[in-house]
Amino acid sequence: MPSAAEQTVFIVDDESVLRESLRFLLESIRLRIETFDSAEAFLSSYTPDRAGCLVLDVRMPGISGPELMDLLNRSGATIPIIFLSAHGDVPLTVRAMKGGAFDFLQKPYNNQEFLDRVRQALALDLSNRSQRKRLDDYSTKLATLTLRERQILERVVDGQSNKLIARELGISYKTVEAHRSRLMRKMGAASFAELLQQVLKHAQSA
Repeated sequence: MPSAAEQTVFIVDDESVLRESLRFLLESIRLRIETFDSAEAFLSSYTPDRAGCLVLDVRMPGISGPELMDLLNRSGATIPIIFLSAHGDVPLTVRAMKGGAFDFLQKPYNNQEFLDRVRQALALDLSNRSQRKRLDDYSTKLATLTLRERQILERVVDGQSNKLIARELGISYKTVEAHRSRLMRKMGAASFAELLQQVLKHAQSA
């Protein structure tokens, strides 16, 4: 998992003065910055595994801000996006928010409000990545279970006793105990409560 110190604020805007102004402001709170003068330049450099957030102009030559967001969405990238727009971009604002933009700020922006929203976007990015890692870890552990172990896991989580599970599956009580012990070990759970917590967190996140 990336740490907050490894996150980057990506700035995409065709106005060099604005890019440098944003860079100066964000570097004043010791954030890592990368700037790009077009969506195309950003796409040639960015990969979805890079943690951070994206500060994005709405209207640019070539690929527009909302079009870039659509491309990122289709590629599976979930980086939080803060749009910066001039007045009169209401239709594009609506489109961006429907596409899942984190926020939409008008130019000229308030410095403190902008910094607050960037911090919040970075926190969201870390939270999203942590959640995805938990899901991936759970799926990896689940894939190691045999069919019988999965059958027992489902019943254990439903609160069935070993005796009832044995009767339903037509196997002995001791066999259930053995399978249950193995699946607990494979899932990395030291207790039933821990196992149940894993399953419930996965269900809530999925």
